[in-house]
Amino acid sequence: MTSLFIACFLLINLLCSHVSLADDDDIPTRKPSLFKHNIVIIEENALAMAGIQTQIVKAYKQHAEYLAYGKVVNIQPLLALRNRYLLAINEGNGVKAKFSQNEQSIKRAEALYSHGVTAKRQLQDQQAQWISSKAQVNSLQVQSQAIVDETRLDWGDTLTHWALSSEIKPLSDFISGRKALLQISLPAGKLLPNDIADISTSPTGNRQQATIAELISPAPQSDIIGQGASYFFATNDKRLKPGMRISVWVPESHDQQNGVIIPESALLWYLDQAFVFVKTDKDKFTRRLIANYAITGDGYFVYDGLKADEQIVTSGAQLLLSEALRNQVHDED
Repeated sequence: MTSLFIACFLLINLLCSHVSLADDDDIPTRKPSLFKHNIVIIEENALAMAGIQTQIVKAYKQHAEYLAYGKVVNIQPLLALRNRYLLAINEGNGVKAKFSQNEQSIKRAEALYSHGVTAKRQLQDQQAQWISSKAQVNSLQVQSQAIVDETRLDWGDTLTHWALSSEIKPLSDFISGRKALLQISLPAGKLLPNDIADISTSPTGNRQQATIAELISPAPQSDIIGQGASYFFATNDKRLKPGMRISVWVPESHDQQNGVIIPESALLWYLDQAFVFVKTDKDKFTRRLIANYAITGDGYFVYDGLKADEQIVTSGAQLLLSEALRNQVHDED
């Protein structure tokens, strides 16, 4: 009976020795921690059984980004303005031709009247027709300019030029659906840097599925979804349809930031804090808070908190978190 008790005691000690927590005194303090322990120790022969895998992170450069929102714009109102403008121009050309004819007629009438060939009444009739034609020309010029001003106020200079030019080619890709017109609203106080012409957009909010949109021009009116500056962009994303809301990732500047890329599986969250586990020894894993990171197509770009060539846990990190929490509960008890 005594031998059985001793054997059970040794077995329990052996199992407990596979997973343990280091003392707080061994932990470099980075930020206020949600844990009493930042280091988990697992014996080497237990790593494979626990399914823990690691990866060495590499140096990476990327533009700092911030999130904004926008919408896919229906260009039908812009095309309607184009049609009104072209009709006004065509009508104006007809009126101008008639006015030119009236000018010639009144000159002939004045010459004939001066030589006593025609009566004054005929000259007055020609003058009345000339005045009426001139008024029509002025009216259509005002009408045409009003359409230009309305288009510029709603759509800005670049799209106004595209829409009101005699050639439809600048808008043909938008009409055919090969391109979509976007209006992007930045957060309050934000402006698009002068050296930035491209942004990333997604209708699903997934950064890894984002496509590139190219700057067209500033938008003269802000969209209701944002309080900051607004811009028009063009994109080839076939998923986008008029009226859809989109997420946008805008570079802060053309300058790139240094950091590292980590896979999605490496980043954990607990009580609104993001962190990873870094392998700091053959059997030691340190929990590292990650305060600044951005979603990319390859995972997460981490600005600080990690260095190139550090070894992070990419599989089994949840197990390490569970062990840290379990041992914390034991300590509190």
